[in-house]
Amino acid sequence: MSLLDAILMGVIQGLTEFLPVSSSGHLALFKILFEIETDTGMLFDVLLHLGTLIAVFVAFYKDIFRMIQEGFAIIGDFFRNVGVFAGNVFQKRDAPYYRLIDNSYRKFVMLVIVSTIPTGIIGYVAADVVEAASGILLVPGCCLVLTSVLLFVSDRIPDGSKTPRTISYSNAFFIGICQGFATLPGLSRSGTTISACLLSNFNRKFAVKYSFIMSIPAILGAVVLKLTDVSEMSEVTASELGFCLVGVLCAAVVGYICIRTMLVVVKRKKFTIFAVYCLLIGLVSIGGYFYSA
Repeated sequence: MSLLDAILMGVIQGLTEFLPVSSSGHLALFKILFEIETDTGMLFDVLLHLGTLIAVFVAFYKDIFRMIQEGFAIIGDFFRNVGVFAGNVFQKRDAPYYRLIDNSYRKFVMLVIVSTIPTGIIGYVAADVVEAASGILLVPGCCLVLTSVLLFVSDRIPDGSKTPRTISYSNAFFIGICQGFATLPGLSRSGTTISACLLSNFNRKFAVKYSFIMSIPAILGAVVLKLTDVSEMSEVTASELGFCLVGVLCAAVVGYICIRTMLVVVKRKKFTIFAVYCLLIGLVSIGGYFYSA
């Protein structure tokens, strides 16, 4: 892997992780078409994901910080309720319990947790299938066509009004399932989850925010799974590590720009241009698979 390869893959990761065109599909196509082999095993892919994770934290740091605060507050109130329960049972009291979910941010935290459960299960069970599918040109091609259909439909969904207070946990579970299937190369994670949010009648601005913030545990989970392979890689040289860091920087900077872009795209219903792009790239990929077969 050259410095140029690292820069290009960092830019591709940053662009396609948040724009609804599938980062895994584009990286798979890039590596297959240009016969690129990274010299650092799984480390480079892990660091690229961390780069896009940095972009999410920078873009939504106020929301994320508040969610972390409320997450710890939920845990604290849970243990306070355990104390209340013990007092009510052993001291024959009738003290009231603390409400665990008493504001929008606490509900937001619980919704993300509920969405993460099916995503984690599907991602873990299908990990080998996804890895194998990434090396077959036909799979990203077909999934990009499916992404195109989802994006085309999303632009035609009426505006919703749901925010954390009115979103149900069944909505969150459904969106988590969709995110789990979006691990397939070519099936855009952001496009799939935003479409699922809009189908669930989410407010359009919140649909984007929810999609990107719910990606945090999903990306971290993927990183942890990949790190089990990093320990087996050959020793990384200083130059290779430098290439990795350049790729991370490119992914983070470009990713942040794309997050801000997506907030405008979804609000103004401009998915169609991405739908056409995914359809064209998908059809070219499918054609390339049968041409080379």
